[in-house]
Amino acid sequence: MSAFTIYHNPRCSKSRETLKLLQDNGVQPTVVEYLKTPPSTATVIALSKGLGMPVSEFLRTKEDEYKTLNLKSFTGSDEALAEIVTQHPKILERPIVVRESDQHARIGRPPEAVLELL
Repeated sequence: MSAFTIYHNPRCSKSRETLKLLQDNGVQPTVVEYLKTPPSTATVIALSKGLGMPVSEFLRTKEDEYKTLNLKSFTGSDEALAEIVTQHPKILERPIVVRESDQHARIGRPPEAVLELL
């Protein structure tokens, strides 16, 4: 079984459910508590590539920080947005699971969505 990483927030029920689902399927992923250890700009860009979507599509649009930063009308580059995510990791959608062998990623909403990586 290849290695996996989960960008995890233990306070989030979907994140906890996704982690348990992985473990129930024999996967012991590397757990990155991204609020304590924010991803670098390069990591956010890698997540974007792995998910196959621009950074703007995996942000938590209902978060107060998202609204305060006025990101709905953001027109800069993915790199610039990734830099903002690094500074404000709370706006990153969660959980994100990455299959290390090929860097493919899925958002665990619903948690079962990550099973296609196994």
